Amino acid sequence: MHSESVFDKAGLPRPLAWGYLGIIIFMMGDGVEQGWLSPYLLEHGMSIQQSASLFTVYGITIAISSWFSGVLAEGYGPRKAMLAGLLLYIIGTVGFVGYGMAELNFPTMLLTYAIRGFGYPLFAYSFLVWITYRTPQEKLGRAVGWFWFVFTGGLNVFGAYYSSWAIDRLGYQNTLWTSIFWVALGGFFALVLNRDRFVPSAASAGTKTKELLNGLTIVQKEPKVLIGGIVRIINTTAQFAFPVFLPIYLATFGFSTVEWLQIWGTIFTSNILFNLLFGFIGDRLGWRNTIMWFGGVGCGISTLLFYYSPAWFGGSYAMVLLSGVLWGGLLAGYVPLSALVPSLVKEDKGAAMAILNLGAGLPVFVGPAIVGLTIGTIGSEGVVWILAGLYFLSALLTRFITLPKETVSTNKVLT
Repeated sequence: MHSESVFDKAGLPRPLAWGYLGIIIFMMGDGVEQGWLSPYLLEHGMSIQQSASLFTVYGITIAISSWFSGVLAEGYGPRKAMLAGLLLYIIGTVGFVGYGMAELNFPTMLLTYAIRGFGYPLFAYSFLVWITYRTPQEKLGRAVGWFWFVFTGGLNVFGAYYSSWAIDRLGYQNTLWTSIFWVALGGFFALVLNRDRFVPSAASAGTKTKELLNGLTIVQKEPKVLIGGIVRIINTTAQFAFPVFLPIYLATFGFSTVEWLQIWGTIFTSNILFNLLFGFIGDRLGWRNTIMWFGGVGCGISTLLFYYSPAWFGGSYAMVLLSGVLWGGLLAGYVPLSALVPSLVKEDKGAAMAILNLGAGLPVFVGPAIVGLTIGTIGSEGVVWILAGLYFLSALLTRFITLPKETVSTNKVLT
């Protein structure tokens, strides 16, 4: 009984505990190349535009998969959607590493990396739908905080630290091969050991198709869901733009690839701790206030500080690290969005989550696309000002995401 109370106090849904563990391991496998693939490709003769194109195509499939994950999880059950994600990830990785990277064949790399992109959103975001259905409203902020803790912890912390260790010992391509082991292990925890039952709606194929369309029509019925989706895009756009150009920018101040990976890993160590913290803060201070001030305004200021810190502080590793950690911590200010947006609707929570998941998937495409389209004309400094401006815009947009009155009356603090 004591262990139950520990889970309850932490806001972690106990029946889904194995699933949370599975997500962190799966996402670690998925994140092994995130910090170094762009510089690696440039060293092997590809242009920064080609590298940005690869990440952009990958991002498009992630966005599509992210949108489908919400409604597929609702229609067919999260377990089936997650299994499909695991299989697509493995197929894409075998093609990408075995054929694309081995021969540096750009068309093959584009195709197989795109297939791989369908994997993690189906796996992770389907589980997020599972959480929103199985968690009481007053604990939802904390439950999604835990989700983003394990998601980001796997993708950006363990992924970065593991790859900085593995590339020295195994080499770049073998490090990518090991990702298959990690995602399969994560799948075992989340799909086999996780015994929680989620009964999908017993709907016909026609109704399930309607459910997919619901993921689009929901924004007409409840435009605030669309605003939430736009804010979610802005949330992590910089996260996927930075790895495309920041390692190259920092190299001009004498930073090595391994140092960059360590900075990136430490940034997201800070981020995962703040993911939990902002889950609690959001439940107390109000979801909207937390997103606006800590997320939007905080990230806008800290993005600029992170970029200018090597110039301002004479290439000091400690100061670059500190300003990066500040940005990573404030990035977690957006965590309450995953509680706020599904609470805007009584039914169709899967459709509302589909828009939010699409918003989570699009930055993987939008971030590199902003870099690819603008860095040639306005340079890395101009790119950073665009990213900071987007954060300030998100703070403004969040003002308009107000909850329906009956939801507010059950929990006054939420707005």
